[in-house]
Amino acid sequence: MYDTTSVIQWGVWALLLWPQHLSASTPLDCRDDQGSLSRCTSISQEKLLDRVIHHAELIYRVSEELSSLFEELFIPFPFRLQSNQAAYACITKTLPIPSSKSEIQQISDKWLLHSVLMLIQSWTEPLVYLQMTMERYDHAPDVLLNKTKWVSEKLSSLEQGVVVLIKKMLDENTLATGNSDQGVVQNDVQPEVLESVVRDYTLLICFKKDAHKMETFLKLLKCRQTDKYNCA
Repeated sequence: MYDTTSVIQWGVWALLLWPQHLSASTPLDCRDDQGSLSRCTSISQEKLLDRVIHHAELIYRVSEELSSLFEELFIPFPFRLQSNQAAYACITKTLPIPSSKSEIQQISDKWLLHSVLMLIQSWTEPLVYLQMTMERYDHAPDVLLNKTKWVSEKLSSLEQGVVVLIKKMLDENTLATGNSDQGVVQNDVQPEVLESVVRDYTLLICFKKDAHKMETFLKLLKCRQTDKYNCA
């Protein structure tokens, strides 16, 4: 199902690009030693929003690389999904999150932030599952495993930043969580190899789509703070 030459080529390519993501990343670790989010509360709202957006950009960029790498290594061409096909199988399709451009333009800043938070929280468990299942792949390159772990960790940091933003911008302390209980993680059931690979591939494609939504919503929020009447 995979091609050794492709593994080597992708490994070299990814190793060359990987340090750029790490060096370009702005720290967004809000939790202190006691577990509170005090490290971000002292940052101005404007700077925190910029950091959160930068974090979301990196997560989306790496999610693109991750899904492309997985596709190249493990997915035969006939099984490759178009983005519109994957959308029907996404675990977040039932969340009350706007999808069309007109809907996004009409929602409030509050709902933009809560939509981002719902998406983040809905992907926490599936990304942990992906880390576990990819470790069972034969000859999976380290870069594939490292990218999956990196995205999972950075998504947790992004959640912390968004939580603090909600407190700063909306003066809210209680937060509604997204529903991540979509039956993705079933450790007691070992699916057939092809079924498992296709399921993991669909998860990666869906996460890439939702990562792009997070980035888009946060950039729209930033635009509204600076140029309210000219945000497209």
